[in-house]
Amino acid sequence: MTRPTSMRLNVLTPSNVVIDEPVVKIVAEATNGSFALLPRHVDFVAPLSAGVLAYTTRAGDECFLGVDEGILVKCAENVRVSTRRAAKATSLALLRDHIVTEFEAYDEQKAAARMALAHLELELIRRFVELGHQS
Repeated sequence: MTRPTSMRLNVLTPSNVVIDEPVVKIVAEATNGSFALLPRHVDFVAPLSAGVLAYTTRAGDECFLGVDEGILVKCAENVRVSTRRAAKATSLALLRDHIVTEFEAYDEQKAAARMALAHLELELIRRFVELGHQS
C-alpha cells in the first residue's frame, strides 16, 4: 500500500471555490488552538477561528489564506474548508492588505444593506400611520 505524499485542499465560500490544489502541509487555527496537517495524519474535523490558514504546495511554496470562521474536514487525502469569506496571498503582508481591502468593502456593503432596510422599515411605519389617519 502506498502512502499519500500530498493532500487535496479545497477551500469553499458560499459563492466561490477559492483553492483546489494539492498541498503537502496545512497549518490552521481552530477554536481550541493551532494545528498542522500532513498527508498521513488521521481523519480530522475542526471548527476554524477567523485567522490565517497557511499551506505548502508540492513545489514548496508557502501560501496564506485569510479565513473567516468555518469548518475544516480531513478525510483520507482530501481536506475541505468551508468558510464565509476567504482571501488568498503569497505573503503575510499582501494578505493583510488584501484582507483590509476585501473586508472593508464587505463592511461597506453590509452598512448599505442596513441603511436600505432602515429606510424600508421607516416607509412601512409611515404607511401604517397614514392608514390609521384614514380610518
